[in-house]
Amino acid sequence: MKIAAIIPSRYESSRFEGKPLARILGKPMIQWVYEGVLKADLVLNDIVVATDDVRIYDAVRNFGGKALMTSRENRSGTDRVAEAAEKIGLGLDDIVINVQGDQPLLNPACIKDLAAPFYSENPPDMSTLAFKITDPGEITNPKDVKVTFDVNGYALYFSRSPIPFGRNPGIKFDTYKHLGFYAYTRRYLETFRRLPEGNLENIEKLEQLRALEYGHRIKVVISPHDSPEVDLPEDIARIEKILA
Repeated sequence: MKIAAIIPSRYESSRFEGKPLARILGKPMIQWVYEGVLKADLVLNDIVVATDDVRIYDAVRNFGGKALMTSRENRSGTDRVAEAAEKIGLGLDDIVINVQGDQPLLNPACIKDLAAPFYSENPPDMSTLAFKITDPGEITNPKDVKVTFDVNGYALYFSRSPIPFGRNPGIKFDTYKHLGFYAYTRRYLETFRRLPEGNLENIEKLEQLRALEYGHRIKVVISPHDSPEVDLPEDIARIEKILA
């Protein structure tokens, strides 16, 4: 069973055009992500950036990384990853790690955590990560996606709204933030890319809801490592402060 890490990366973004090439302490953000994956405590058979823009392709090649051009017609990052997994010749039972290209602070341990469920007696088709929120502001911020899960660790729902919502004043409970990393078998990726867009997926603009809407289960692994993402240009200063 091979394991490949694929980093979907697109140039066009309504909130931050050219985000993957934004400089962070002198290096493009996509380079920080790629180098983080290289440090993973897990043997990876391949690491590739899947993009639809030659500027990102060239930037990756310039710092010595591997890049692959994919279609501009992909509906989501997962669809782009599915195309790339097919192009690099992965088998249907091989594992694909989807690492978001806007998370330059990713902890390399997250890669191993994502893959762990696939070595269990009952491996899932798909896994993802969650982090217990420590900053109360993230609970109500729609850019921070929240996730709830059942007693077996399978996702119940993902939302930009606070979930669960405490009805009674004073009730205390943990809220978990979704970290946008995924792992799947390539077999499941082929299933996912053929599903119509989900209604909830369209409303919340969260691709993982497509899987839930069509009855597919997502294993949620709780990570001790946060992974702040870059959504807007003003996030760069915050990331640089942490890195420095």
